Amino acid sequence: MSNKRIYLSSPHMSEEGYEMRYIKEAFDTNWIAPLGKNVDEFEKEMASYIGVAHAAALVSGTAALHLAIKLCGVKQGDFVICSDLTFSATVNPVSYENGIQVFVDCEPDTWNMDPRALEKALKKYPHAKAVIVANLYGTPAKLDQISQLCSKYNVPLIEDAAESLGATYKGVQTGTFGKYAALSFNGNKIITTSGGGMFLANDMDAVKKVRFWATQARDPAPHYQHSEIGYNYRMSNVVAGIGRGQLKILEQHIAKKQQIYQMYKEGLKGLPLHMNPYDPSSKPNFWLSCILIDKDSPVTPTMIRETLEKQNIESRPIWKPMHMQPVFEKNEYITIENGRDFGRGIFERGLCLPSDVNMKEEEQIHVIGIIKGCF
Repeated sequence: MSNKRIYLSSPHMSEEGYEMRYIKEAFDTNWIAPLGKNVDEFEKEMASYIGVAHAAALVSGTAALHLAIKLCGVKQGDFVICSDLTFSATVNPVSYENGIQVFVDCEPDTWNMDPRALEKALKKYPHAKAVIVANLYGTPAKLDQISQLCSKYNVPLIEDAAESLGATYKGVQTGTFGKYAALSFNGNKIITTSGGGMFLANDMDAVKKVRFWATQARDPAPHYQHSEIGYNYRMSNVVAGIGRGQLKILEQHIAKKQQIYQMYKEGLKGLPLHMNPYDPSSKPNFWLSCILIDKDSPVTPTMIRETLEKQNIESRPIWKPMHMQPVFEKNEYITIENGRDFGRGIFERGLCLPSDVNMKEEEQIHVIGIIKGCF
């Protein structure tokens, strides 16, 4: 094998050059300004693909979550119930509005928010301003149960679908189960615009408000007038062109990611570990393939990660749960029973494996061989 770097998840542009066509069109028409045809069309195309009425293209998934939290009316001291096993971008925007995160443990079936622990949290915080559920590593949470609980307690659901674009739950696209949803097009996601995100909703008034806030909250006046604090959150027309091209090859990327997952599952069979699980009624996008090492195994994720790194192969620890983060050490953490901390176990025994759509089959066989060698 050559010593070429094998990445966890790197960008992949279409062989057909779709992205460059839209970028060239933006240059040829001099629409290099923040907004333009590519932004408008990317919003329409993405909303149509997901199955929601409206979308607003923004600079990041974090921006989309922030404005969703604002729409839910989160203010100083308000509680927001959040997935615990996730990246900090899922929960940081609560702090932007001076809210307080209450973290909910994950479940073994999907590694996502446990509906039983969520109900426990909702009983304790029936006046919570919102629930934020993340679909970890492209695997849908039990979104029907979670949305039903939110309806029962009359708490709006925000779906963080940043990692799960193209994944379905019971045949329905993720990003449609919440009152509001967020997508991410960061460089390592299943499709990328280099950076960027999108806010999704069926409520046109909500999307109009998001677009208003995202363009510095400029009032409709001939001069610059502002009655609210705004943000510079809108996606550029050039970046949106990349997104339009990437959307055309999303299904190819999902198929490749699934192939990578199945190859790991087959190749690592017989070792004291398991692949990241998913509910049989869902179809993940398999953004990242992960392993969970059995408790009694002397092999640790760090041993595997460092062995791979010596061969110039990138892997990554599982997200460190939010309740274990120093910045959130005083926040409440709710599990289905005292002493049960499933998220901690996944963090301590789990590892994200190279899941790059650019990875060749022989390179993945090489990765599998190295992991086997660790055991």
